Amino acid sequence: MGVFGGEVKSVSVMEGDSVTIHTNIKLQTDDLILWKFGLNKTLIARINGVAKDISVYDDVLDGIFRDRLQVSNQTGDLTITNITTNHTGEYKIIINGKQNTSYRFNVTVYAHLPVPVITRDSSQCSSCSLLCSVLNVRDVSLSWYKGNSLLSSISVSDLNIRLCLSLEVEYQDTHTYSCVLNYTITNQTQHLNITHLCQTCSDCVCCCHVSEAVIRLVVSALVGVATVAGL
Repeated sequence: MGVFGGEVKSVSVMEGDSVTIHTNIKLQTDDLILWKFGLNKTLIARINGVAKDISVYDDVLDGIFRDRLQVSNQTGDLTITNITTNHTGEYKIIINGKQNTSYRFNVTVYAHLPVPVITRDSSQCSSCSLLCSVLNVRDVSLSWYKGNSLLSSISVSDLNIRLCLSLEVEYQDTHTYSCVLNYTITNQTQHLNITHLCQTCSDCVCCCHVSEAVIRLVVSALVGVATVAGL
């Protein structure tokens, strides 16, 4: 049956990029090369060295590989263009020739991250309470940084409709803050503009409690009534 390699090489790539799975081998003229994908080991490419023929089966699996596959007839390298998360999985190359062998590759495709959004809780007047949030993310961490120092962090592995992390700062704080959404191989950062978001109550009426505003209005009205009655 020949010798089959047990090591699995990991390959990471961003969605929309092209990736080449390098075999680091030199094909012989009589080799028969098979590329297979997924748990069911679906055949997606074939190189017949004797017939000098390359076949690409990109219509399998509902056509997720259509017009995306390229195979080198010299090294057997497999290239996937405009890759998507549907192409995450195990790829296996089987080499049948003088020495039968195979290699496995675990490809992980990461979707592009959204930029975190920083908003303020306008109901808080005594302090500047902020919220950093992202939508529809998985396998990520969301963190607040003060300069280069980590303040707080939260992680999620399953798909989360909304991931949030809060932070409170002083109105006159001059430090730099940033909210970072992090993947294994990439991240997105949103920097905090304290001057823009953290205005004091005297500068921003909306930051005061509605109940406090109502109380002020009632007190003013009572003072007016008392003044008229005295006259």
